[in-house]
Amino acid sequence: MKITFLGATGTVTGSRFIVETASSIVMIDCGLYQGLKELRELNWQPFPVAPRLIDALILTHAHIDHCGYLPRLVYQGFRGPVHATNGTVDLVPILLRDAAKLQEEEAAFANKFGYSKHSPAQPLYTMDNAEAAITLLRGHAYGEWFNVTDDIKIRLHRAGHILGSAHIELIAEGKSVIFSGDVGRAEAPVMPAPAKLAPADLLICESTYGDRRHPEADPKEQFAKIIHDAIDRGGALIIPAFAVGRTQELLYVLRELEESGEIPLLPVYLDSPMAQEVTRIYLDHPEDVDENMLKVFKRLSDPLATSLLTYVLTNEESKKLNELEGTFIVISASGMATGGRVLHHLKNRLPDPKTTVLFVGYQAEGTRGRAIIDGAERVKMLGTEVMVAAHIEKIAGFSAHADQNELSRWIGSMGDAGPQQIALVHGEPAAEEGLKKALEEAGHKNIFIPTYNQTIEL
Repeated sequence: MKITFLGATGTVTGSRFIVETASSIVMIDCGLYQGLKELRELNWQPFPVAPRLIDALILTHAHIDHCGYLPRLVYQGFRGPVHATNGTVDLVPILLRDAAKLQEEEAAFANKFGYSKHSPAQPLYTMDNAEAAITLLRGHAYGEWFNVTDDIKIRLHRAGHILGSAHIELIAEGKSVIFSGDVGRAEAPVMPAPAKLAPADLLICESTYGDRRHPEADPKEQFAKIIHDAIDRGGALIIPAFAVGRTQELLYVLRELEESGEIPLLPVYLDSPMAQEVTRIYLDHPEDVDENMLKVFKRLSDPLATSLLTYVLTNEESKKLNELEGTFIVISASGMATGGRVLHHLKNRLPDPKTTVLFVGYQAEGTRGRAIIDGAERVKMLGTEVMVAAHIEKIAGFSAHADQNELSRWIGSMGDAGPQQIALVHGEPAAEEGLKKALEEAGHKNIFIPTYNQTIEL
């Protein structure tokens, strides 16, 4: 069996892995590259493996850096089934349609205002490509073995990252490989803890926070303080948030803070059509949430609704938020400020020192979000330079990724034998090296950090 690393090597985006046996080729994850220009340009390159030759694809979860390249792969000739959990199969169509819409809109916007280097600017893929990809999805329950080809079988286990997230246990040619996907946190709200690991010859593990530990400070308390500070400033609180996972966690915590009286009732605007659809899907899958949220389900029909929550439906309604004064909360995608409606809110509110902008997720190198939290005085947005005068905050404790200690404990759940080899992916170089060192100190051996397009044999 051969495994080729075609993404998430030295970066947290573009997760893509190819598994080859004597008679099959399957792909694990099909992520979109985001962030740095040299990474984004990889999205436009011909795929290194002829897509028509790939027999099947398996997704770990529905985040765009794990599924967002799928329409482009279909455009290039892929026609095989796409396997995932039932929750992921429900979520992926929303993300792909939204991504296609954004691709088309951004190309049209660039053409209208002439700021693209290409004439005319073209979308990476279209809505038709996304719809073709959606028809290939096939749903599965956690824990069931099934064959993706005659000689490759897999099983999906809970990853605790977002709804439907899984780590993949793959067996072929007498070898076992586990692909971690993104590993969640045992104590995070909404999602259950990651499932224990089965023995494996190779573990391919994410390392997003492999070089650090999440702060011990309670993120809920930090959130409450930031809200009160925003009230004192008298301005808006803008939260760029991932539409899948982070938005639902924020709504859940906001409702808890309201119920406990730790914050006053404030208008909350969910200004992301995709996040609105995803939130409804979370409510349709009570079997996929943790015990605490299940208890809330028994007394509330909607555990993800604050008292003054408004779903902002149209672009016109979104623009009207620019006219609001005083303190209110806007949760809008994208989480790294790389696109979506949040850009219009940031363009309008960043120059105002009364505004608070709160980042609650990982900000990849090269994204606007990363530039803002790193102290940029100006950022380019929608074709113009925008001054950053707003108060900038971040909370690391809301992360849906396990930190160094949590990853180490999760890998240790495999038992005394542990994985025979460990490949560290989906992290910036310092994170990969940090986790490698920590795992070696814990007694794990044969740990390596693959490079782009590297192939290994088992």
